[in-house]
Amino acid sequence: MLKIGEKAPEFCLKDAEERDICLKDFRGKWVILYFYPKDNTSGCTKEAVGFSEVIDEIHKLGGEVIGISKDSIKSHRNFIKKHDLKVILLSDPEHKVIEEYGAWQLKKNYGREYYGTVRSTFLIDPEGKIVYIWPKVKVKGHVEEVINKLKELSG
Repeated sequence: MLKIGEKAPEFCLKDAEERDICLKDFRGKWVILYFYPKDNTSGCTKEAVGFSEVIDEIHKLGGEVIGISKDSIKSHRNFIKKHDLKVILLSDPEHKVIEEYGAWQLKKNYGREYYGTVRSTFLIDPEGKIVYIWPKVKVKGHVEEVINKLKELSG
């Protein structure tokens, strides 16, 4: 598992418009990097919409929001359009980046065990270091927590 103070692992993934987006492109900015299980599910929609609603405030604080799931580029494109999302969504179908950040874990549902994405968020400073980690995120109140931490650390 990654730790606070470590350099955030570099990655390049495709966004909804099939452009390569790399973490290094955001040097000099705060990055809220969040991993989520699936487009258009209730919790994931609430989280993406929540971040989208405060994106102007995040930009004023020098930040950007990037969401990563194993959904396809097409799925992300539809998700963004359907909910008018303002966050960057990246597709990691082989879950390589999800695994590298420790968000690919054994999950249990109705007695069944399987591997999947555990909702997690990382706050990365302008130099590319992890300054805060939210493992196993609960959606309710999460966006506010992240914004408050960004204000506290960027101020």
